[in-house]
Amino acid sequence: MATPASIELRFRLPDGNDIGPNNYTEAANVATLKEHVIEQWPKDKENGPKTIKDVKLIYAGHVLENHRTLAESRLPVGDRLAGVVTIHVVLRPPGARINNGG
Repeated sequence: MATPASIELRFRLPDGNDIGPNNYTEAANVATLKEHVIEQWPKDKENGPKTIKDVKLIYAGHVLENHRTLAESRLPVGDRLAGVVTIHVVLRPPGARINNGG
């Protein structure tokens, strides 16, 4: 049985600090990455995210969708030449409402 391809990701926080790098498989979905960011958020930082709805992950100028896997999100999974891939973290401002189009 083949080993799933993996990718090494670093999450760049809004203040310029990083979480990671850590390895993830191609089957990991974006929601799982967001949960990891929330768990690893520095405890000394104020206004950290509470839920995955508070977090947006951006790669190559595109917002990554929660239901997609890393492979579906076109990250260079399994590409040894890619090295560590940086994903930018953007937070929803505290108290901001989510617009449901209505």
